[in-house]
Amino acid sequence: MTWAQAIVLGALQGLTEFLPISSSGHLRIASEVMFGEDAGASFTAVTQLGTEAAVLVYFARDIVRIVAAWFRGLFHSDERGLDYRIGWYVIFATIPIGVLGYLFKDEIRTTGRNLWLVATVLILFAGVIWLAERYGRKERSMEQLTLRDGVVMGLAQCLALIPGVSRSGATASAGLFLGLEREAAFRFSFLLAIPAVTASGLFSLPDAFNPSGEGMEATGSQLLVATLVAFVIGFASIAWLLRFVSAHSMNWFGAYRVILGLTVIGLLSAGVISAT
Repeated sequence: MTWAQAIVLGALQGLTEFLPISSSGHLRIASEVMFGEDAGASFTAVTQLGTEAAVLVYFARDIVRIVAAWFRGLFHSDERGLDYRIGWYVIFATIPIGVLGYLFKDEIRTTGRNLWLVATVLILFAGVIWLAERYGRKERSMEQLTLRDGVVMGLAQCLALIPGVSRSGATASAGLFLGLEREAAFRFSFLLAIPAVTASGLFSLPDAFNPSGEGMEATGSQLLVATLVAFVIGFASIAWLLRFVSAHSMNWFGAYRVILGLTVIGLLSAGVISAT
């Protein structure tokens, strides 16, 4: 991997991680279209540490408050308010993706990165977003979040193991189906992603530094810079997205997903790019 490739892919990771358009799908497509090779699942997972660091910084007050309330609530029943419950919601909701991510780690890094699959999923999941926007009541706030909401959104997060789905798109759509307001759905989605994405990135570090098989190989310094770039752009992306979804539909992203998916299918059909 060249320095230019590392910086471009890091910037793309930061730009797309929080939008419901799939950062892993975009990195897979961009690396193939622009550079003729797959950057790899490990590179994607490690650069996601940068975007999760952006979440930690952006939501630092919320995270500190939730963690502190969770620990207090363990020992004092009268301290078990909303923040305490959210702490448990995140823990329970993270279990499904942890189990499935471990069981299917090999398929995620191989079969799951086929561009025919990525393009198809981009288009199909645009339909899920449209249905969520069409039928979601969008009337419940973060204060009305329940354990059922957390578990359902946690199960939806498992779909993000397939490049092209989008972690935020899956969890936020599930939140809308459950009647949550868009901003509440996205806020919990960001909190929910922290343990799963951080664990995935740390788990992938050895493979990223010692890649095997075909594809680009990034040096340690390139991984570091790409992750820092993802952090800076990801931080700005969070701020923009929360403002956008408070007043606009996710269908804008759904339309983009369809256009991108059809474009990739066209390039594959014409033999311009390879699916694997």
